[in-house]
Amino acid sequence: MTRTILSALAAACLLSGQTEQKKDRSLGYDDTPLLPGQKWRVHDVARPRPPKVIPGAQPSDAIVLFDGRNLSRWTGMLRGGAVVEPKWKVENGYMEVTPGSGHLVSKEKFGDCQLHVEWATPADGQGKGQSAGNSGVALMGHYEIQVLESLHNETYADGQAGSIYGQWPPLVNASRGPGEWQTFDIFFEAPRFESGKLVKTAYFTVVHNGVLVHHRKEVLGRAVHARVAQYAPHGPEEPLMLQNHGRPVRFRNIWIRRLNGYDEPSNDAISKPR
Repeated sequence: MTRTILSALAAACLLSGQTEQKKDRSLGYDDTPLLPGQKWRVHDVARPRPPKVIPGAQPSDAIVLFDGRNLSRWTGMLRGGAVVEPKWKVENGYMEVTPGSGHLVSKEKFGDCQLHVEWATPADGQGKGQSAGNSGVALMGHYEIQVLESLHNETYADGQAGSIYGQWPPLVNASRGPGEWQTFDIFFEAPRFESGKLVKTAYFTVVHNGVLVHHRKEVLGRAVHARVAQYAPHGPEEPLMLQNHGRPVRFRNIWIRRLNGYDEPSNDAISKPR
């Protein structure tokens, strides 16, 4: 009888140990193979978990650059680079380009990012070619996604709405009409420079009005008119710029998320071969 009881207790302890082991394994492993090109093992117990973000129309970790009330996160910039007070008109939840007042430049700098911008070309539909509601969203101040009236207005393909200006037309024309609100959701990989030399080009993924128009498209260099784009060294983060081309284009609901890798390991969290 005693032997039976002891055997039952031993079995229970073994089962308990197995259950505990399974529970530990649910949190990760420390004896699996290293992933190729990574510093982590498969299912690595030490790998940081992604931070929690509340989803929605505006993710909880987004930096709001314009909420419809003021231009406190922006400065103005005239041709030639002079920094001035921002003079764009703000009313009814949007801001509007004021001719002659210069571009808007964010006070904060960004590199790799997700950017949401809503915009509308003038409702009067006036202008032709590049004068029809021309503006632009320039990441790092240099790499431009074009804003233009492109539902009815025709211009060169690499200068219409949604183009990577002067480099790549959008895959399709997803434009709405003059005066209608449109959206850009831009995913940007910044270029990298080392000792003044380009070591990684920039890339754009762009969704225009819910339609994919660029799929990790390589950027040839800084936006430029009628010439081939080239790179010039700059910092790892630079301000965002909204262009002033003299037409009263409107913007609203602008927010941005930095896309820094969450699981860059600290020295004591790097999995090493055993």
